[in-house]
Amino acid sequence: MGDGRRGRGEGSIYRRKDGRWVGQYDLCTHLGKKTKYIYGKTRKEVATKLTKAMADRDAGMVFDAGSLKVGDYLDGWLDSIRDTLRRRTWIRHDEVVRLHLKPSSGNTKLDRLRAPQVQFLYRSKLDRGLSPRTVQIIHATLHKALKQAVRWSLVPRNVADSVDPPKAPKREIKPLDEGRVKVLLKAVEGEKLEALYVLAVTTGMRVGELLGIRWKDMDLQVGALQVKRTVFNGHIEAPKTLKGRRSIKLTQTAIRALQEHQKVGEWVFCTKVGTPLSVHNLHNRSWKPLLKKTGLPLDTRFHDLRHTCATLLLSKGVHPKIVQEMLGHSSITITLDTYSHVLPNMQETAAEAMEDIFEDRK
Repeated sequence: MGDGRRGRGEGSIYRRKDGRWVGQYDLCTHLGKKTKYIYGKTRKEVATKLTKAMADRDAGMVFDAGSLKVGDYLDGWLDSIRDTLRRRTWIRHDEVVRLHLKPSSGNTKLDRLRAPQVQFLYRSKLDRGLSPRTVQIIHATLHKALKQAVRWSLVPRNVADSVDPPKAPKREIKPLDEGRVKVLLKAVEGEKLEALYVLAVTTGMRVGELLGIRWKDMDLQVGALQVKRTVFNGHIEAPKTLKGRRSIKLTQTAIRALQEHQKVGEWVFCTKVGTPLSVHNLHNRSWKPLLKKTGLPLDTRFHDLRHTCATLLLSKGVHPKIVQEMLGHSSITITLDTYSHVLPNMQETAAEAMEDIFEDRK
């Protein structure tokens, strides 16, 4: 076998019976440790090659996806991130993988996935009637998964970086004006969920946040509500962002509605057995019938009540920073970008205020 001593930093080097020198070192892959071999005519040649190979490995420049297929990789990736994301986000990734990515690219070897294949996938989804927004979600999931594959040194680059997802038109928000808000709240007077609709309009809370309110989260004497959680079809999670955990000052209208609301259990808005309402049942059993009853546009979403709250506040001159804090936006930029349609009116008010300041100069 010859000199089998291990040189410092070289890994293992030995000589075969046929006279060739062999160097070996370990590489971590998705299947665990894998031994790699380097060959040469002399020990010095192998030592040089081995030193470079190990340096490349330690610098993250060695990529070894082996025979791993895209579908198997995506399954493993989903399992690895299961407890790191909001449940709704993980479910969305899982649906994209099952319904769109695995059927089209699941049998492709991970290191053989190319940008044109991905671009053709997006085109085929659009041709089959999927919306640009849905294809954007497919792209986001694939890009995130491949970004992790790069970090794990399975592939050298993220092919999704070289693919252009379709551009989706910005979804137009449809807030209710003051007149329609009054029609809506008049229609729910005395109804089981009157307080929910009053809170939706006056606080701008997300539907999951509304369904996640417990009685202990409120102090009706002080007139304040603490947003601490969100509920989505029975699953309880922390608010969407760090800013989501917030305190909201309640209007007198909201306080009265809550005082008259029937207490069944710990949850403010719950089923007969005391469990939180599901978003699905709220939409189908309450919201949609309410739209028909009031004659409001049938394409109005419950989420538009959140937009209604923000638009009404901004149009009344409430500072955008206050609106941001009420809605739980992570930054004021989101608030300003979302409700830019209200800003021209605010600028008009600002111009009038400045004119008043210099009125005495005329």
